[in-house]
Amino acid sequence: VMMPLIFAGTGNRERKLKANRALEIVGLQDKIKHKPNEMSGGQRQRVSIARALVNEPSIIFADEPTGNLDSKNGELIMNLLSDLNEKGYTIIMVTHNMEEAKKARRMIKIRDGQVQEVSRDEI
Repeated sequence: VMMPLIFAGTGNRERKLKANRALEIVGLQDKIKHKPNEMSGGQRQRVSIARALVNEPSIIFADEPTGNLDSKNGELIMNLLSDLNEKGYTIIMVTHNMEEAKKARRMIKIRDGQVQEVSRDEI
């Protein structure tokens, strides 16, 4: 989670504070000392989101954020992304899962190379 902060030139003490805060946001503050092979797929995905949050971006790009997860962990990730959106983050998500896409405030479909906005009536 601290890696992006290293590249940003953030000092060690501030890196730790920001990483702890990001892990707290995704509900993993108790896993701070764990290695990836000691975590579930859902936990690893939440770590990825924490890593995205650590530099406090205004936009988060999520490419198939639930693609390799079971339905329970997928729902947890979707709820987390929704909560982040409500806190002011813009979430741009790419998915083939129409159930997840329906939860978005706005949907844009790319079909045969053409970009189309989809109205709520079409969903």
